[in-house]
Amino acid sequence: MSNPVYLALDLPRLDAAKALAEKVKGHVGGFKLGLEFFCAHGHHGVHEIASVGLPIFLDLKLHDIPNTVAGAMQAIHVLEPAIVTVHASGGRAMMEDAKAAAGEHCKVVAVTMLTSLDERDLQRTGVSGTPHDHVLRLAELAEAAGLDGIVCSGHEIGEVHRQWKKGYFVVPGLRPAGSAVGDQKRVVTPRAARDDGASVLVIGRPISRAEDPVQAAREIEATL
Repeated sequence: MSNPVYLALDLPRLDAAKALAEKVKGHVGGFKLGLEFFCAHGHHGVHEIASVGLPIFLDLKLHDIPNTVAGAMQAIHVLEPAIVTVHASGGRAMMEDAKAAAGEHCKVVAVTMLTSLDERDLQRTGVSGTPHDHVLRLAELAEAAGLDGIVCSGHEIGEVHRQWKKGYFVVPGLRPAGSAVGDQKRVVTPRAARDDGASVLVIGRPISRAEDPVQAAREIEATL
């Protein structure tokens, strides 16, 4: 991949999302479409963004019983996504069935721990240990289930990459130096994540809410 940046296009209006995608397509490697976008615009919206000509990452974070997740994966075959997410906490059987049901050229990656959470949040949900420990446990489970890789923060990517040499790693919650952190708690710069082994860098607001999104995308691209 020449450009590992996937722009998060979680905008409420499809026309605005497509216009932004057209503007920045020369400075990103693909587009990430999440739950907000998918619930608002469905298959039609995905087709519209795909028509811009870059790979699509469907960040749906599927998490249900194995049969239901497999059915959902089959339902999105027609969209030909390059990447789809499931939750690692759904368990090994769920991840195995998700991968088995995915398209031949679709990478299935497991969300380990949301970048909006920290150790205190983990404790409140009954998970002991540090975020680092939790991510490594789930990465090991995802690898055993035959998935292509995981989603984790830039804080864990280096260790996960050492543990899983051939994994495909998606890192969200990235902020260029000097950017506002917002609701993210465990952030690093795009360059730091890339240097530590990230395959895909998911970047949203630093580009989509910039005064000049094209310039913002260009500046991030230049750091890589």
